[in-house]
Amino acid sequence: MTFKQPWAKGPLPLFFGACICIQLAGCGPAPAPTQSSGAAAQATTASPSDVQQEIKVMRPEVTQKPFGQLADGREVSLYTLKNANGIELDVTNYGGIITRLVTPDAKGQRADIVLGYDNLAQYLENNPYFGAIIGRYGNRIAAGKFVLNGTSYQLATNDGANHLHGGVQGFDKKLWDAKTFVQHDAVGVVLSLLSPDGDQGYPGNLQVEVTYTLANNNELQMLFTATTDKTTVVNLTQHSYFNLAGQGDILSHELTIPAEKITPVAAGLIPTGQLQHVAGTPFDFRSSKAIGRDITADDAQLKLGQGYDHNFVLKNTPDKELVLAGLVLEPKSGRVLEVLTDDIAVQFYSGNFLDGSIQGKGRTYGHRSGFCLEPQHFPDAPNQPDFATTVLEPGQQYQSRIVYRFSTQAAKE
Repeated sequence: MTFKQPWAKGPLPLFFGACICIQLAGCGPAPAPTQSSGAAAQATTASPSDVQQEIKVMRPEVTQKPFGQLADGREVSLYTLKNANGIELDVTNYGGIITRLVTPDAKGQRADIVLGYDNLAQYLENNPYFGAIIGRYGNRIAAGKFVLNGTSYQLATNDGANHLHGGVQGFDKKLWDAKTFVQHDAVGVVLSLLSPDGDQGYPGNLQVEVTYTLANNNELQMLFTATTDKTTVVNLTQHSYFNLAGQGDILSHELTIPAEKITPVAAGLIPTGQLQHVAGTPFDFRSSKAIGRDITADDAQLKLGQGYDHNFVLKNTPDKELVLAGLVLEPKSGRVLEVLTDDIAVQFYSGNFLDGSIQGKGRTYGHRSGFCLEPQHFPDAPNQPDFATTVLEPGQQYQSRIVYRFSTQAAKE
């Protein structure tokens, strides 16, 4: 197959062997043969003993089943989305967590390419944000403090002295309302949540909606929207851990991030407020390279993150243009993942804190067994005057988009 460059517009061609009804008149019965003579007539006339095999078209579908109960007795559901090419996605309305994502490799072999658990109990007990919706604020806010309109706010701190991914009970630990939909070329689920004024210390009643759409063009499209009745800050993202091989570590995955700069960090992984060029550093992924090539280099930023755990700058100013945040190739399987966003940055995390103590779906999640590409605004933006604002005012609508695009190229033996 042909593999386009990462900046090519439109979905990549992907041939997963979907069942197709090959009749110009549609998928109904074939038209009756016309009268003719000779061999042509004999070739088009079926004898009574002939059996025409029905060729079925795989249609996108969504199903729902129970996924357990919370401590207060509320029921949790699991939704399975399937597109026409055999991609399958499981998502639960607890945390909006993507629990399973199955795609074919270059040879048509299917595998689950996200880290996670088999059951709700494990997510409740210990979840390092596997597959979750992150909010109200993705990434870190220094000391959990910020000032809006002269009022100081103290957020819950859950990462040492800092606030991380929405706090002690962020959106990853909320039970969302869910509604499914089926279209002719896509299926999906709409998740909605009211985060009340004061939730984890944030001001304002925040109404949030996240739509997951699995389309027949082999994209998982995500739309995040939010409104507030009081000035607040918002920075939503998705936190799936990927392993395109379905097992082992991710160090041989080949990554491209078209970013010229990162926001360097200090202790606690809080941005310094500066921008740092990636040229000549281990953070230069402008040309594809293996994640593990420079991960142990003698670099101060890598030491602070114990690997890659940094914000890469995609845009100088916010706009609605969908751009490439990262392209990843797993060479042995041939699986390719593109992450696109209209946001201004992406956090690349190389699974540095996975240490083999967590098991799920029959696997042990060892060091660097998964990676994350989390589109976002900059970390700690409420405290950094030179960073693009994350403030949301009443009457405004927060909106951001993330797309996971799946394809394959020839595998390397």
